[in-house]
Amino acid sequence: MYSLKRFFRFWYLKLLRIRESPHNVAMGLSLGVLVGCLPIIPLQTVAAVILAFFFKCSKIAAAIGTWITNPLYAPFVFYGMYLLGRAVIPVGKKEFEPEDLTLLNIVNLGWDFFLLMLAGGVIVGLTLAFLTYLVSVRMVYLYRQKRSLRMQLKRLRER
Repeated sequence: MYSLKRFFRFWYLKLLRIRESPHNVAMGLSLGVLVGCLPIIPLQTVAAVILAFFFKCSKIAAAIGTWITNPLYAPFVFYGMYLLGRAVIPVGKKEFEPEDLTLLNIVNLGWDFFLLMLAGGVIVGLTLAFLTYLVSVRMVYLYRQKRSLRMQLKRLRER
């Protein structure tokens, strides 16, 4: 458990210490979260960095944001997005159960399955991206403000 906590702390601090404006960091992170919710697993990081380039925001934050769907719980997240997509887009009676979550079964279900996951992913991704921006822009700003105050206090003590 200690190493997992250490891993998350490392990336949390790396995100906060990116030398760009809080807006750019938050925008990059939210783009990464949005792309991380899309069912394009092997291309998520590449797509997020390309989008960050076009939106002129933090590419590192965008890459970090894609880890919202890490390999540990991605199957559960994508199954939830599939169910949400089915609720939004009425398609025939194609049933898919979590125990059928193998690459071969997904390929056999075809384009309908991908579109349902994409629809659910866009809905979840846009919602999470918006919330991520609101939280992270404030988080980065407050972290930097607190760090600046600590540095000023340290300089005053050294005098």
